[in-house]
Amino acid sequence: MFSSKKRLDNAYASAKVIDFDDDSKFILFSDCHRGDNSFADDFANNRNIYFHALKHYYAEGFQYCEIGDGDELWENISFKAILNAHKNVYMLMKLFHKANRLHMIWGNHDMVYRNPEYVKKHLSTYFDPKVGEDVELFGDIRYHEGIVLKHSRTGQELFLTHGHQADWWNYLFWKWSRFMVRVLWKPLNVMGIADPTSPAKNYTELIKVERRTKKWIAENNNLLTIVGHTHRPRFPEPGDIAFFNDGSCVHPRSITGIEIEHGEISLIKWQIATKEDGTLQIVRVLLEGPKRLIDYKTESIL
Repeated sequence: MFSSKKRLDNAYASAKVIDFDDDSKFILFSDCHRGDNSFADDFANNRNIYFHALKHYYAEGFQYCEIGDGDELWENISFKAILNAHKNVYMLMKLFHKANRLHMIWGNHDMVYRNPEYVKKHLSTYFDPKVGEDVELFGDIRYHEGIVLKHSRTGQELFLTHGHQADWWNYLFWKWSRFMVRVLWKPLNVMGIADPTSPAKNYTELIKVERRTKKWIAENNNLLTIVGHTHRPRFPEPGDIAFFNDGSCVHPRSITGIEIEHGEISLIKWQIATKEDGTLQIVRVLLEGPKRLIDYKTESIL
């Protein structure tokens, strides 16, 4: 599988299919890059925003789809340090999983999760010092390269995948990238120097990745496709190439995501806002939409 087309074809062909209807509710986040709470942990700045938002979606009955790079396993060797740094987040995700409302996709920074044995070893249980033994975390959780949300009435499909399939370096040579990040870029990141291999920080690469993905979507009858990876939110108008990106959870002072509710799709942001009396609150901001999913009907636009 050398071309981005073949890699995206494979992700779509092997995707987990989830039926949904107009009563279904989904929140899509990606690129959380949860780390160990060190200076290099980009997630740490937004973890309170993220936790508040996810708590809201759990209470409102949403299903949570995480579209890759949830855990930062390039900078960090072990998941254990990440779990200990952000245990409240994982306990909340555990509630989603227990309610069959958690759907996980692996990206390039957590590509080790494509190995079911690795997932079973590291994510099924964790050591709880309170009881002095291993207790269940995510149990039988499975990670996927892609997920297809299929509308039970209209048959419309929404394809979710991380998007690094269109980034040959970060797909084929992810182990080399991981080595470079651990040895070189993590220390430099602490000093404020960005990793040039990341499409989120390299505009030229970002454009190439987006162009390859759009080409694949156009060649597949304008299949509504939602990715992450580049950290750049995208929300097309009906009639355009149906290329969506939910952004990331490591924007400065905010997180972005995509909501699917009432048969409609929206791009949203959660951020900290200041009230008149000077106190801070976390608020949800609608950036784009809502637009009816059916208006992005599958059709050839070549």
